Amino acid sequence: MPDSVPVHAFSQEMRRKKISIVTPCYNEQDNVRECWNAVKAVFEKELPDYDFEHVICDNCSQDETVARLREMSREDPRLKVILNARNFGPFCNTFNGMMATTGDAIIAMLPVDMQDPPEIIPAMVKHWESGYEVVYGIRANREEGLLMRVVRHCYYRTVSRFVEFKVPNDVGEFQLIDRAVVDALKRFDDYYPYIRGMIASCGFKSIGVSYTWRERKRGFSKNRLYHLIDQGLNGMISFTKVPLRITMLMGFALAFCSILFGLLSLVANIVLWNQAPRGIPTLIVALFFFSGIQLFFIGLLGEYICAIHFQVRKRPLVIERERLNF
Repeated sequence: MPDSVPVHAFSQEMRRKKISIVTPCYNEQDNVRECWNAVKAVFEKELPDYDFEHVICDNCSQDETVARLREMSREDPRLKVILNARNFGPFCNTFNGMMATTGDAIIAMLPVDMQDPPEIIPAMVKHWESGYEVVYGIRANREEGLLMRVVRHCYYRTVSRFVEFKVPNDVGEFQLIDRAVVDALKRFDDYYPYIRGMIASCGFKSIGVSYTWRERKRGFSKNRLYHLIDQGLNGMISFTKVPLRITMLMGFALAFCSILFGLLSLVANIVLWNQAPRGIPTLIVALFFFSGIQLFFIGLLGEYICAIHFQVRKRPLVIERERLNF
């Protein structure tokens, strides 16, 4: 069979590894094609020996994003699209996309605005091939305002200090993870997946790659202050009970201070023999202070109770309307 295709060439083609990239989006008509073109360019120029699939998960966009995704999916079957029935939030959307991938390794989240640069993917793949099962991107520098840099810096270190396992500082969901890690994540049953924490809790062999988190070039971020606070609180309560322990210790400390203050007041009244109605300002300050502390503790307990409430209801993580190229 001189004209037949050599068996070894066919086998070699069959052994090509596949990398999956997950990109969530919402109202990103100006960025979806640029992101897709950037991913294609990376694999064509720097990773030609690998197959890839790009899973873009749309969170029920209201602009022309869906129409452009349909057009793009017709052009190349390597682009796969998940269209959600409504907006389920970036974390649920991303996690659902991760579970739909078929690659030997996946980029857990490549943002459609490419603030996490796709040019880092070849370095991640190189570390993966050398034996690391998790290659996380470290946002060593940020092209954003000083206030947000400080807030994020403090938040990352607070979470890392509270949790019982190692969570790398300045790391988001821009990570390359092995298929074994994806299989482990499938065993999680979480109504609001905190993906970076879930990956870190698996404990696989990991290494970091530093880069500059870039400023968005087109459009504006859909993550408002409320969403950032919500995501931050989710990260705080998902993998640690330390906040509850801190509130308990603060309660003991305040109770001790109250008893001490009462004893000092008693001694002062006995020694000075002062029957005048003094101490009204102290009572007012104490009333507002302890009321505020109690409300804070109740709110913290409420966050944990709310997490339990949504978890036990067992609602679907995401409801999809349609899939393209699957």
